[in-house]
Amino acid sequence: MVFMRFRPQLIFSSLCRSPKPRTSSPSATLAAAAARRRHTTAVATSMAAPSEDALRRALAERQAAVDAQGEAVRALKAGGGASKAEVDAAVEALKAFKVEAGAAARRLQQSVGAGPGGAAREEMRQAVVNTLERKLFYIPSFKIYRGVAGLYDYGPPGCRVKANVLSFWRQHFVLEENMLEVDCPCVTPEVVLKASGHVEKFTDLMVKDEKTGTCYRADHLLKDFCKEKLEKDLTLPQQKADEFKRILAILDDLSAEELGAKIKEYGIVAPDTKNPLSDPYPFNLMFQTSIGPTGLSVGYMRPETAQGIFVNFKDLYYYNGQKLPFAAAQIGQAFRNEGTVNNETLGYFIGRVNIFSSHVWGLIDKARLRFRQHLPNEMAHYAADCWDAEIECSYGWIECVGIADRSAYDLKAHSEKSGVPLVAHEKFSKPKEKLVIVPSKKDLGLAFKGNQKMVVEALEAMSEKEALEMKAALESKGETTFKVCTLGNDVVITKKMVSISMEKKMEHQRVFTPSVIEPSFGIGRIIYCLFEHSFYTRPSKSEEEQLNVFRFPPLVAPIKCTVFPLVKNQEFDDAAKVIAKALTTAAISHIIDTTAISIGRRYARTDEIGVPFAVTVDSTTSVTIRERDSKEQIRVGIDEVASVVKQLTEGQSTWADVSAKYPAHVGPQALRHRTDVENKNEADEMAVMAKRVHERVTAGVRAEPAAAAPGQLCAAAAWRGTPEFVVVDNCHAAGLARDVKAYCARGWNRHRAVAHRRAVLPYYNANSLLGIIYSIKRRLLEN
Repeated sequence: MVFMRFRPQLIFSSLCRSPKPRTSSPSATLAAAAARRRHTTAVATSMAAPSEDALRRALAERQAAVDAQGEAVRALKAGGGASKAEVDAAVEALKAFKVEAGAAARRLQQSVGAGPGGAAREEMRQAVVNTLERKLFYIPSFKIYRGVAGLYDYGPPGCRVKANVLSFWRQHFVLEENMLEVDCPCVTPEVVLKASGHVEKFTDLMVKDEKTGTCYRADHLLKDFCKEKLEKDLTLPQQKADEFKRILAILDDLSAEELGAKIKEYGIVAPDTKNPLSDPYPFNLMFQTSIGPTGLSVGYMRPETAQGIFVNFKDLYYYNGQKLPFAAAQIGQAFRNEGTVNNETLGYFIGRVNIFSSHVWGLIDKARLRFRQHLPNEMAHYAADCWDAEIECSYGWIECVGIADRSAYDLKAHSEKSGVPLVAHEKFSKPKEKLVIVPSKKDLGLAFKGNQKMVVEALEAMSEKEALEMKAALESKGETTFKVCTLGNDVVITKKMVSISMEKKMEHQRVFTPSVIEPSFGIGRIIYCLFEHSFYTRPSKSEEEQLNVFRFPPLVAPIKCTVFPLVKNQEFDDAAKVIAKALTTAAISHIIDTTAISIGRRYARTDEIGVPFAVTVDSTTSVTIRERDSKEQIRVGIDEVASVVKQLTEGQSTWADVSAKYPAHVGPQALRHRTDVENKNEADEMAVMAKRVHERVTAGVRAEPAAAAPGQLCAAAAWRGTPEFVVVDNCHAAGLARDVKAYCARGWNRHRAVAHRRAVLPYYNANSLLGIIYSIKRRLLEN
């Protein structure tokens, strides 16, 4: 760093010691120092991006330089012996040091601001939330009563996004994997959740506002405090910054006493009232309720959807033809009162989740999606292993999918509590020797006391491979380590604690309790991340304002397309209704916007809710289809709109595919900027086409365009040298003839046109004739 090479403290002390004139003035010395510092800083910056710790040290050094120089200036002024030039030089040097300190503070702010909670992210988050609430994707529940924290209602577009995500989830997992789907009640009897361990172990440490009684998660308060200090307190000493980082790293390991001690040490108070907080205490996260009118049967709102599947395992096994089903699935709400793979099945589902994310979250940068394995202190009481799919958003990295290896914990627990064996049977094609595992309950009881039962069950549940490996280890070493999932740790098994042998008795089937992998998707979190990652702004046409856009993939977009009559015109309105009916028949969600506002405003309005395609009716025979993000347009026939949009929204075709197949729409803005050569070439081309068409129709066509046969073209005699107009019509519908008549009646002089001696290529703003010309041009070329 710069200050390692040139130490300002030495300069300041010399200024303080001697106010007498010297051959090398302080201003020259300080100016040279500042110049060297600026040069060195520029070189260092260009070499590599410094770490946050380095930036904090640099800021501390520069702030110390400012403080020291300030003391030096005050000493010079107080001493009275310094010349005005020396004082002015010292003041200028102080200003230079302040500028450098400010620059160092900005660099540090950018570094920490790029992370979760940074100012830029907060600003972006607020823009997203404002747009979502204003466009009714979601709104706070019970809003007229000031709402309840954490409760939200989905509005119409939000419901559609959620339904689209769930539909693809069901397609990707349930249908493709041939899963068995169930739908269980949201209320669960207490006995079920006692067996699963949730009543006893599903807790978090909470603190309470001592005056209002409001409760908060103790670890969240401590985490938010440490993160805010690291991100916003730029003068934080390095030692303190390291301490906060260490706390964040070990937060899940802190006991109730340690959490309480840190909260008191840092003076953390209730966020809303600033009142003191109580000591942390365990709080069960489930909502308790009663079942039935007597209130004697205790129940809970289910904390997870998995328990309904576990207790139905026996019936699902029977439904599946006495064969172990690959998987069962459930979509539903769970209620919580508030967050190197060595298992092949676990790894398989991590892969499936990654594929799912690439489809639904295709617009998310891969660098902002990660899979993270839980540390031992993070594991739920039922988990042997767990991985989270996390997505980075303005709140930081948040868990969106949890993939837990629950082993046989739940099925065994419910089997024991209910007395109903939740087991599967594997039939052998040939009889096999039986593996016999006989735990010594006496020795295990002496060694593990109250945990004896869990160790016995784990030993009996070993696979043949695990048992034979243990047998070999016991015979060679006399003892071995063995992981007991229900205990969450390894235990030491000695030779006298278990007997493992292969009996001569032949078995025709194996009875076992299946192990379970549970991928659990937080649909609400997934959808919110989708909202954030798909949001961006772009300047309006006039560049006077920024327009909000959601770039939803067609797969999850709430509305697939909109239909706009270009102007208030009954014929256009009728054509729009025809298109809407075809879209409805094709099961494509859409809306019709017939308001009188400009077409640009209508585009912006639908871009803001993420509609990927807009159909603009500017003719009774052909229309334009606009793609949201590129704003490119193509022209297609009215009878083709539904099929083209369906191909795009279902992923059968890409925008590049349809752009190659259909002609691009050239609007008035594009024509205004065309060169004279381009205009002349276009006019020549149309004149040749008019001549070709004229040869195929009767001489009386010019007087009555509607008399032309279907599929033919009507052309004025412009190619014969009459510069009145060029009328082009495919005449397969009466509406086109009316368009042509309306155009002719106005007279070409009233419209802007590209003129050539043998042809007139008219366009008039937001009208249909140019579209008709391009449609005919395509058909002529095809013929």
